[in-house]
Formats: sequence, C-alpha cells, structure tokens
Amino acid sequence: MSGSVLSIARPAATNGHSLLAKQMNCNGNGTTAGAAKTTVASAITPPKQPQLAAKVIQQSQIICFDVDSTVICEEGIDELAEYCGKGSEVARVTKEAMGGAMTFQDALKIRLNIIRPTQQQVRDFIAERPSTLTKNVKRFVTHLKAEGKQVYLISGGFDCLIAPVATELGIPLTNVYANKMLFDYLGNYDSFDISQPTSRSGGKAEAISMIKQKYNEDSLITMIGDGATDLEAVPPANYFIGFGGNVVRPEVYRRAQYYVTDFEQLMGQNE
Repeated sequence: MSGSVLSIARPAATNGHSLLAKQMNCNGNGTTAGAAKTTVASAITPPKQPQLAAKVIQQSQIICFDVDSTVICEEGIDELAEYCGKGSEVARVTKEAMGGAMTFQDALKIRLNIIRPTQQQVRDFIAERPSTLTKNVKRFVTHLKAEGKQVYLISGGFDCLIAPVATELGIPLTNVYANKMLFDYLGNYDSFDISQPTSRSGGKAEAISMIKQKYNEDSLITMIGDGATDLEAVPPANYFIGFGGNVVRPEVYRRAQYYVTDFEQLMGQNE
C-alpha cells in the first residue's frame, strides 16, 4: 500500500495499546513522562547486545520500523475506539485477538465494525490527539538518512493516522505500508482495504518482500519493532531488533537476539 492516496483528508495520530504505552513512557498530555518511569522500564528490561545491534544497523541498507509503541508512544485502534466511546468493547476483542482466538484480519474487521468512525470523527481525533514521537526516534531517523539508508514504516495501523508521523520524520509516504479505511459518499465508515498486505497475518513479511524487490538482492534489511508480527518479519528481513522503550512484550524480548530500550543505543558511541 505504499504511496496510497489517503482515504481521509489529512492524517495524524496513533494506534491501540496506549494505556500500557502511556504508563511506560507518556502522560495523558502526550508529553514524555518523568525520568523515573523510563529508568524503571530500562532497569526491568536490560538491552540485549546493543553494540552488536548498532553494528547491524550500520551494515543494513534498509531500515523498517513498526509504528505503534515503536516510532510513537501510543498504540492506536484502541485509542480511536476510546475517543469514539467504544474503548471497553474494543479492548475485549483486542485481548481475544492477542490470545490467538482469531486472525489479525478478523480482529481488525470486528473492531472497526464496533467503532464505525466517521471521516469527521477521524479528522477530529487526528487534530485533538496527535501522536507522540518516541524519545530519540527523530534523531535516529535523521542519522539513518544522513548515512544514506532507506527508511520505511510498516504498520497494521492506518495510513491516515501514520502519514503525519511520516511527514514529521521526513519519510516519504511512498515508504509507508499500512492499512486504509474506506468511507461511503456521506463520510460514514464502510470497510477497510483488504488488499493491503498489512491487513492480514504475515503482512509485514509480505511488505518487506515487496520492498526487497526494489533494491539490489544483496541489500540487508533490518526490522525494528515491539511486537510478535515484527519479530516474524525475519525472513524476508535479514535482522530483527526488538524495541522496548514504550511497551515490553516478554515473548518478543525472550526471542529477540537484539533488544534495545532507547534508539540512542543504535547510534553508536559517538552519536
């Protein structure tokens, strides 16, 4: 879905498990929480091989980021649901989906059918609750671009919410792979585009395969993210670096060879 025309006029905001994210890193105003919380999170979750992870970044030509709870503090469908007054209903479905009770696409469909946001509600949500960039991510992306690396965002969230984040980071919208809400002619929610790879299980790996086709076959791709769908993007990604700066998912931490809690850890000694 790279480069798709936004289904909503103007984009920006967040996506799903925001309560955990905000407890760990952000307060209700979207600003960074006190150092105490960040320190506690880092103390509980020590990095795994951060120096080697920084070398992996150096060697990679293409860096792909998850968005929710990685590039931004929030996790968004649950955020949008809360804004639309459907928070508790959607949280129940999210919990079932995370427990493996349904496919990703089914969970997405059920949650959106509960929320049924209008185009105007999405616009208002974007304006009133903009996303909070994770600490040091903007500096890290600037560093990557200065090194001549290609940067992509791959998300199970929605393009209309992610586009402002991409713009703030200087990432072209053609480098965004995400889902797309569809509305009828009155601006009421209709459905979502099931042709997008990120709308289904295994979609992030599929998106990376699509990205890989654009470059030399020897190009190394690294995926960075907080969740199991990010971890499972290897292969076709060459490397995975787990990120726990906002939310720590124990299974991801256990399985990841590399794990960091601050993007600064990926920029080397001299940054």
